[in-house]
Amino acid sequence: MALLPRLATAALLLSALAGCGGAGSGADGERLTIAATAVPHAEILEVVKPLLAKDGIDLQVRIFNDYVQPNDQVVQGQIDVNYFQTEPYLDAYNRDRGTDLTTLVGVHIEPFGAYSRRYTSLDAVPEGADVVIPNDPSNNSRALILLHHSGVITLRDPDDALATLRDITANPKNLKFRELDAAMLPRVLDQVDLALINTNYALDAGLDPGKDALAIEGKDSPYVNFLVGRPDKRDDPRVQKLIAALTSEDVRSFIQGKYKDAVIPAF
Repeated sequence: MALLPRLATAALLLSALAGCGGAGSGADGERLTIAATAVPHAEILEVVKPLLAKDGIDLQVRIFNDYVQPNDQVVQGQIDVNYFQTEPYLDAYNRDRGTDLTTLVGVHIEPFGAYSRRYTSLDAVPEGADVVIPNDPSNNSRALILLHHSGVITLRDPDDALATLRDITANPKNLKFRELDAAMLPRVLDQVDLALINTNYALDAGLDPGKDALAIEGKDSPYVNFLVGRPDKRDDPRVQKLIAALTSEDVRSFIQGKYKDAVIPAF
């Protein structure tokens, strides 16, 4: 007689475990998971959450402090979509790993900047200065292109979105370049002469790109930050509602009011 209650209990336990499973497996089928870096992406998503809640979607934001795991977990199906990267970065990730993640919608631009605690202008940066730049292919090139357009170095092709240190044809100040993980750059700013830092990490470290950057990309920067997912997510109704919310006037007003020129809507 005790067998049936035990079977019922086991069934309930299995059902509960299934409800704690991977991406998009909420009890009501309307949970949507998204990976993001903290600033400004996760902050923008906090504005989006109540907009989606009105449509019955529970947006769960998982914050990362690197640029690899958010893509890895979307590829593996552990998270539905992510929001942190530019298209050149995504292209390099797909090429290196043989994956096919795709852009879903462009949301904002974060002008990339050069920072220093020791000098107040690029002209003041001395010969042989210690310069740190991101080590991932896309942001590495972005840093070099900014220095080229600022007259600090010369690149063979400043339009090459994957230019490397090997493409420097002139380095008048004999700058000494080191490549570090992008998230590390604000942490070593006090220890180097110049650091090229992604705006999300600059903001997270309390820097004001509009005031603190010695050089910064213009508003015409091609490096839009995208919502990204697997190709099968493009027609997911939950993702379509997320796209609509991310490109809403509520989000535009929030970005312009909170970040000024440090983050620029791309829609």
